[in-house]
Amino acid sequence: MTTATATAPTGLETGAPRRGVLSKIVDRLGSGAVQVIMVLLGLFWLVPTLGLLVVSMRTTKVNNAEGWWTVFTKPAELTIQNYQNLLGSGFTASFWNTALITVPTTVLVIGIAAMAGYAFAWMDFPGRDAAFLVVVALLIVPIQIALIPVASLYGASGIFGSIPGVVLFHVAFGLPFAIFLLRNFFVGIPASLLEAARMDGASEWKIFVSVVFPLGKPAIASLGIFQFLWVWNDMLIALVFANTENQPMTKYLQSQMRQFGSNVDILSSGAFLSLIIPLILFFAFQRYFVQGMMAGSVK
Repeated sequence: MTTATATAPTGLETGAPRRGVLSKIVDRLGSGAVQVIMVLLGLFWLVPTLGLLVVSMRTTKVNNAEGWWTVFTKPAELTIQNYQNLLGSGFTASFWNTALITVPTTVLVIGIAAMAGYAFAWMDFPGRDAAFLVVVALLIVPIQIALIPVASLYGASGIFGSIPGVVLFHVAFGLPFAIFLLRNFFVGIPASLLEAARMDGASEWKIFVSVVFPLGKPAIASLGIFQFLWVWNDMLIALVFANTENQPMTKYLQSQMRQFGSNVDILSSGAFLSLIIPLILFFAFQRYFVQGMMAGSVK
């Protein structure tokens, strides 16, 4: 009795599959030369920020007469007088107004969206799917169509021009995206973890606080960065709903806009100071950012 020997069909390879050009490029991205190129590109993108810093530390007369790059040959032109003048003006109050708007908005959006995202992902209640579709539909609603109706509502309520009014508007329009993002991330949590917690007698609130929220840190941190930056840099809502006493930095700097070149010292120093807090926040949570920014995109 002879034993049949299996042979590969003619023309087909039995070894490892051939790798394409894209796969080879991906492998080369880890090489030292490519990393050096990426660092150089990153430094190139920082050139405008460096120019802004230099302009903010020179007088208006010098900025109007020379380009910022001449600082390398004339470092004695640098001064902190612009920052001293700025901090002695209304910018300091506008800075704290920005913080009073941004921090509560970010905290409220994260807190409400995290609880709603957990409910949509793991709690069964009547109308859950329909309610989630409404949330998704709200993602495409432009802010501009709500400005006049909300302004009328705020006027009747007596909160027009106040910081709580600005906060409420940002929270309302930040929640749809936040709920959508966190719900899709929470769905990926293994159901066995939640079932084990329920078998141990944990309530839904205990499961949310002890299991879901800690596991959702990447998505929550990413959402926090996005939401913070959106509100910190917003000017449209501030122009409409904030008065002079409660204006954030963006509205204050916009009010300083005059003929180009006459107040570059104020605008440049104010713009650079407005970069500091977002940069600190980003670098503090950057390890979560890459993990969370694509949360729930692939299911």
